[in-house]
Amino acid sequence: MASVIGKKVGGRTYYYLVTSARVDGEPRVVSQRYLGTAEEIGRAMDGDVSAPGEARHRTFGDVAAVWATLRRLDFVRRVDEAVGAQRAATTLGTHLALAVLHRATAPETDLASWWEDGVAREFLKADVPNHWRALHRLTPERIARIETAVADAVLSWLGTGDAALAVDVPQFATFTTADPCRCELAGLGLVVTKDGAIPLASHVYPREEAPPFAALAEQLRSLYPVTLVFTAGQAAQLDLGRHFVGALPLSEHPELLSKPPSARKPVDPERFAGLTALDTRAVVAGVRRRVILTHSETLHNAQARAFGEELGTATRELAGLDAALASGVYRGDRGQVNAEIARITRGRRVERVLSPALTGTKPGEIRLTWKVDDAAVSRLHDEFFGKQVLVTDHDWPVSEVVTAYRARTHLDSTFRWLTGPAVTGPTPRWDWTPHRIAVHTLVTVLASTVTHLMRREADRAGMNLSVRELMDSLAGIGETVLRYPSTGGRPRTRRLLTERSPEQQALFELFGLPGPRPTTTLNGQAPPDRPTPTGGYGAPRSSAPPASAR
Repeated sequence: MASVIGKKVGGRTYYYLVTSARVDGEPRVVSQRYLGTAEEIGRAMDGDVSAPGEARHRTFGDVAAVWATLRRLDFVRRVDEAVGAQRAATTLGTHLALAVLHRATAPETDLASWWEDGVAREFLKADVPNHWRALHRLTPERIARIETAVADAVLSWLGTGDAALAVDVPQFATFTTADPCRCELAGLGLVVTKDGAIPLASHVYPREEAPPFAALAEQLRSLYPVTLVFTAGQAAQLDLGRHFVGALPLSEHPELLSKPPSARKPVDPERFAGLTALDTRAVVAGVRRRVILTHSETLHNAQARAFGEELGTATRELAGLDAALASGVYRGDRGQVNAEIARITRGRRVERVLSPALTGTKPGEIRLTWKVDDAAVSRLHDEFFGKQVLVTDHDWPVSEVVTAYRARTHLDSTFRWLTGPAVTGPTPRWDWTPHRIAVHTLVTVLASTVTHLMRREADRAGMNLSVRELMDSLAGIGETVLRYPSTGGRPRTRRLLTERSPEQQALFELFGLPGPRPTTTLNGQAPPDRPTPTGGYGAPRSSAPPASAR
């Protein structure tokens, strides 16, 4: 049975269409729909349905997904417990959550503009004008405790069986000092999870004082038992007496490079499309060890394109040099011409396939010819492009060895985005003192922790995306805010989410993103959504009475 009832709040009466039914033999209200005030109902009956007075669009999905992840980690509470008692109205946990939310979703936009124009203020309350001043309270001791608290939350999320890796990111970030002629390039040592490359602990260091990777790894090992992950350029530094996954210089294992493609098997077509591998043994540093020769179609094609561009540039420059010699514009002797040829062809790959030759002995008589060795080009394609040689002492499946080694690649890509030259800092001027570098590093590492955790969740759901691809896809879920003219109370607002692609819809459901309530008034207008007292998204705000009165 349906009926209209009125509720009086603050001297005004609000009407609802109520449907009742018997439930387990008892009469119950099973649904109610807000109709509006008497004035609103009257205007609707007369056909007076007003249009919105203004509309604006903003990104929604990325901020909502990062915030949902922070809440699932119980981030604010854990940080506040780690730093101890505080007297400020906005706690360090909230300030740090704000900093991470901003860095993960809009690193190239200044905080004040992002906060004023964006959706973040729907999720948390923060003292933005005093934000950077508040972060000064992050002492080295507090930073260490915060990292530990967040790492505990991540490991609790993942379960207890996740192994840890020690990874070096030598090109972490560049910091401009008070001296405008100087800057400091910092490197970063990390302990990350094997599953998802999610940072757990960090150690930043000045590049000019960079410790050998083996020494850095020892510092990280004091925090967690880890497997060392090293690149081909770091292999010579390491004592391989510890658990490790690393790359070896291709030139040291020609016997593996010459193996036919039929010797390799697909690794995991779903997670690593186009990746094949040969799992075998070879002598490394005087010891026979497990090595894995991998070949990636994606890497092969990228290297082939880069080589084609490199070779094309070299041949054009040789043609220009030959023309300059023939016209007499360039009159260097043979030694000078050979030096110029060496400059043009420098780089091991081009040198392998180009064969320049000179005729004549005197300036003005010297001529240049060259040819491309097609057989050498074929050998590059067959023996080098797309290949890596990995070495490990683990008996992990090949897919897990590859995942561990690629952790550094994913992290390097994430940090280039989070700390790139366009990333904004506080204004008007921000001199990078050691303390500020430590705070910046903490925010960046925590932003990568959250986004890599999100990437892992997406990967488990069958979406193989980089962090940047994931965040771009989420940012494509926008929100349109329609504001209607006031009828005596607060201006009424309706929020609509943009149409979503299948991938965006899958991410929307994966991260449990909130959507606007579908409730509308009789005249077609809808009250807006707003944060609940616990920071959620979805309680109505309009000329309608508060939820507590309904």
